[in-house]
Amino acid sequence: MLELNAKIIKIKTGEKSVILNETDAGEMMLHIHDRVSLKKDLQKIIAIVDVSDSMVERGEIGIYEDFLPFFAVSDGDAIELSVATPPPSVAFIRKKMKGGTLNKEELYRIVKDTVTHSLSELEVAAFLMAEQYVGMNMDEVEHLTRAIVETGRTIDFGETVVDKHSIGGVPGNKVTLLIVPIVAAAGLKIPKTSSRAITSPSGTADTMEVLAPVTFSLDALRKLLMDVGGYIAWGGSLNLAPADDLFIRIEHPLSIDPKAQMLASIMAKKLSVGVSTLVLDIPTGKGAKVEDFDTARALGNDFIELGRRLGIKVSCGITYGNQPVGHTVGPALEAREALLALTGKGPNSLIEKSTSLAGMLLEMNGVTPKGQGQAFAKDLLRSGKAYQKMQEIIEKQGGDPDVKPDDVPLGKLRYVVPAPIDGYVSSINNSAINAVAKAAGAPLCKGAGIMLHAKIGYAVKKGDPVLEIFSENEQSLKNAQMIALQRGAFVIEGMLLEELPGF
Repeated sequence: MLELNAKIIKIKTGEKSVILNETDAGEMMLHIHDRVSLKKDLQKIIAIVDVSDSMVERGEIGIYEDFLPFFAVSDGDAIELSVATPPPSVAFIRKKMKGGTLNKEELYRIVKDTVTHSLSELEVAAFLMAEQYVGMNMDEVEHLTRAIVETGRTIDFGETVVDKHSIGGVPGNKVTLLIVPIVAAAGLKIPKTSSRAITSPSGTADTMEVLAPVTFSLDALRKLLMDVGGYIAWGGSLNLAPADDLFIRIEHPLSIDPKAQMLASIMAKKLSVGVSTLVLDIPTGKGAKVEDFDTARALGNDFIELGRRLGIKVSCGITYGNQPVGHTVGPALEAREALLALTGKGPNSLIEKSTSLAGMLLEMNGVTPKGQGQAFAKDLLRSGKAYQKMQEIIEKQGGDPDVKPDDVPLGKLRYVVPAPIDGYVSSINNSAINAVAKAAGAPLCKGAGIMLHAKIGYAVKKGDPVLEIFSENEQSLKNAQMIALQRGAFVIEGMLLEELPGF
């Protein structure tokens, strides 16, 4: 055991880690990522080791700023330090890496140790990589889902609630802003807790935040649901399935999305709020997460089976995913387009997708007979009832219920990408569209993003606008222009595809 003096380091690492002087660490035979036990008075905690020869002196222990909520100390406090052994979950992760099957207790311990930061990010990454390349059977997925729920907060609304979710991967998927008011106008309760963007230019919460606040307490959300039948809020502040947020944060830089984790992630969040009926949107096509129908059907059947095990009735909609939904990508642009659609003026692709998915929920809950849900949803849209419900939701969430599409401010700096030749738009690159919108500043800059003036199948003349980029920053706009040109955000083909000269 070693006694060291605390030194507060104003850096956030996202882990329960401390920093030791290289000499002190060497004397205790400690290396980076080893574990130590810290004790001060009645407080005791396990931490991950970082090592430096300059940030702390001999006899000091650096306490990172985001460690303080777990271990309250001040500069100069005496800390007793001793070597700690890894938790058993490390062995369970190793077992999965070798191709083994994990039981309920082993998976619960991995998830629990992730939430308490008892595992390092490196160890969590190893678990996720094992999920990606070894895989999990449905028993393991069920146990993982329940563990994610049990290590977070749950909400009981006291009545039947329904939900819609998309696996993501397609830009401009603002259908939630239509589905929630349609379903609520039909008399169902739909508490929609959505995420902010992680890899996309706008999450549902980012888009809704253009129209109204999205951060609420649990009691406020209960009242919103009782008052108007639905809401669109950010789920990050509620501590629902916190393990999932930690897993996603590590998946992102690894560019992985394990199927088992996707299943558990989505279904855990639904189980944690007591959803009884779920419609799952699986966009399918070139550039989407799922590129072919066979894979989409298999994934959908896995969601249906997992839902059956959890007591959630699931239906899956395999939707067109070859290009963005509607014509806009980016928070303010998408909010504008959603308002247009709610007032009957939006693009047909957005209206068709939104009403088809909303119709599935209506049919599943007996609001309409089978096969009549979409027509009923369209009636709610055409009659203005869905728009009126959205106005109520916006007002109750603290926004302006009378906001019009043209009231939503967009980025003042703009650049139009023209058609290089006469022809037809033959393809749109979803990943390039995402990259351009993000480079322009979305989602942090709400007015940044892209407007698609032409989509697949559109005829264009040389010089016609195809993409319009919006930004608030000159350098961001230049970066977005460069990406749009370098990555080929769209392809235009003339009727003559190739010339084979004979002379």
